[in-house]
Amino acid sequence: MVLEIETPLSAAQAPTWDFWKVFGSTFVTIFLAELGDKTQVATLLMSAQSQNPWVVFAGAASALVATSLVGVLVGRWLSTRLSLKTLERATGMLLLVISALLVWDVARM
Repeated sequence: MVLEIETPLSAAQAPTWDFWKVFGSTFVTIFLAELGDKTQVATLLMSAQSQNPWVVFAGAASALVATSLVGVLVGRWLSTRLSLKTLERATGMLLLVISALLVWDVARM
């Protein structure tokens, strides 16, 4: 009888479903967040005006990739300096402040 000892998986050995789980949740979150926002409306107008929708698509897609890269790099950098709990609280507070400012701006109109 051979006794097998389980060892933790390294990042390279992680199951592929972890990749798809993270990829899928990221895709759905970003897709829904960006759907119908001012960036999409601006892209729609630029495409209509330019009569060259593929160039507009390439520019818009490149811009989204670049802003996502900044988010990933800053998030990775912050994760090496702050705990996950601190990052979650800071993000929550930032979103609350932004929401309050937006409500304040609308209420003043």
